[in-house]
Amino acid sequence: MLSNDTRRLVLAHFWIAFIAFFVALLLGEWQMYIRSPLRDWIGNPELYYRSVTAHGSAMGYVFPTLVAMGFGYAIVELSLKQPLVGKRWAWGGFFLLLLGVVVAMAPVSAGVSSVLYTFYPPLIGHPAYYIGVVLVVVGSWIWVALMSVNLRVWKKANPGVAVPLPMFANVAGAYLWAWTSLGAAIEILFLILPVALGFKTTIDAGLARVFFSWTLHAIVYFWLMPAYIAFYTLVPRAIGARLYSDTMGRLAFILFLVFSMPIGVHHLFQDPQVGSGVKFLHAVFTGMVSVPTLLTIFTITASVEIAGRLRGGKGAFGWIRALPWHNPMMLAVAFSFILLGFGGAGGIINMSYQLDFAVHNTQWITGHFHLIFAGAIVIMYFALSYDLWPHLTGKQLESSGMMKAQLWLWFVGMIVLTFPWHVVGVMGMPRRMAYFDYSNPELAPQAITVIISFIGGLLLVVSGLLFLLVLLRGHMSEAIRLPEFRFSQPVHATARLPVALNSFALWLALMVGLSVVNYGYPIAQLLPLKETSVPAVPVGGHP
Repeated sequence: MLSNDTRRLVLAHFWIAFIAFFVALLLGEWQMYIRSPLRDWIGNPELYYRSVTAHGSAMGYVFPTLVAMGFGYAIVELSLKQPLVGKRWAWGGFFLLLLGVVVAMAPVSAGVSSVLYTFYPPLIGHPAYYIGVVLVVVGSWIWVALMSVNLRVWKKANPGVAVPLPMFANVAGAYLWAWTSLGAAIEILFLILPVALGFKTTIDAGLARVFFSWTLHAIVYFWLMPAYIAFYTLVPRAIGARLYSDTMGRLAFILFLVFSMPIGVHHLFQDPQVGSGVKFLHAVFTGMVSVPTLLTIFTITASVEIAGRLRGGKGAFGWIRALPWHNPMMLAVAFSFILLGFGGAGGIINMSYQLDFAVHNTQWITGHFHLIFAGAIVIMYFALSYDLWPHLTGKQLESSGMMKAQLWLWFVGMIVLTFPWHVVGVMGMPRRMAYFDYSNPELAPQAITVIISFIGGLLLVVSGLLFLLVLLRGHMSEAIRLPEFRFSQPVHATARLPVALNSFALWLALMVGLSVVNYGYPIAQLLPLKETSVPAVPVGGHP
């Protein structure tokens, strides 16, 4: 069971995460409304880009980081059966991150840092925005250190014992985040902040984009780590089954460490500063990162089939009908896999050097990453929160019907939102455009798709509101006596594991080595080049 101090720690992380999520959700819907033909143009594009910056920064940096941290602290005590080591440091990391959020969002709200989630050099915002982002990252690095320390303490007390899968996956996610966040940190500290603070007037935008690509795609796999931990360690138990294979789970998380990093340059296919050879290499590794996902789909589907057959399902597909579809966790994993399938299919287009030309920087890209993150990943954040909440509050969640309605609304809303984006992306509609003149005969056919996406966004807002309502009602229900929290157990108990499946040294070496190979060459090429910097463009009139 969780100690009272750890419960408060996890709840603090979750509540700030969900508040940031809901505010960002409202901002996203507002952006779609003002881009739609449903109202006259507001006349000030800066307001749109201000909102996009706040939406992207909250959803990309704040919300998933806090969920991963809070879930990670819970995993330490629930899986290792030991008190969390370093609680004061954990609270320190939380408040440092919270301070970073305030420092970063203040200049964004004031309109002096509308540089979007990707920083968009040579645009330069107020230095406080970048300092705030750095504080968020440093706060999260404290969490990384604590995950490593707690694992080391446990292994010292349990020599030779297999690390529980939830903690093994949790630490893998922490190490991945530490390494991938380094790219954006280098970009901010050494390329952007000197300009924002007035020490320089030019910036090497091409080199900056390479460093950000270090973070840009691997961060997605940090976002998905809590969702995949839920797949392996919560879903089978919640639906009355066992995990098909503990070993497959470990392989999946190890492969995410190895293949997630050396792929980010596929976002720069249209950028001239990186050579075609490096782009080809990143495209190959982008394809390889599908392997751990395919392993996961197989393993979790097999685990779900076990649940169906234990409930009396017969024949090739009879087990599907026998599944507990009334269970919110069952709905969540089914919806997540469907959205992951759609998003992954679109990703095949993005990773292709040739096909990317057709969809680069169009609404197709927006639809793709919303299906992956806002769809497949966030819906599992909802599910793991529902599963943990009684153990965080000591009170039962009684709103099963509301939970199912919330999940259905999110699933349907995400499809209604993103499918039209794919359509208009193929038609050539650019993303990150504040205004479209639908009186133009060439743009008029796209108007209906924008209205449909707006309706999908409304469904998502209602779903987000229901989610918060379910959690709040949980706080107000009566206290209950809960059984000990259990993670999913594998079909076959793991008596002994190879060292490579119970530690990280080999995989961290491969992660760093592949990153050095795939990024070292283009960075080494760009660093000595002269006259590659361009004049910085201050945003919002700040000095």
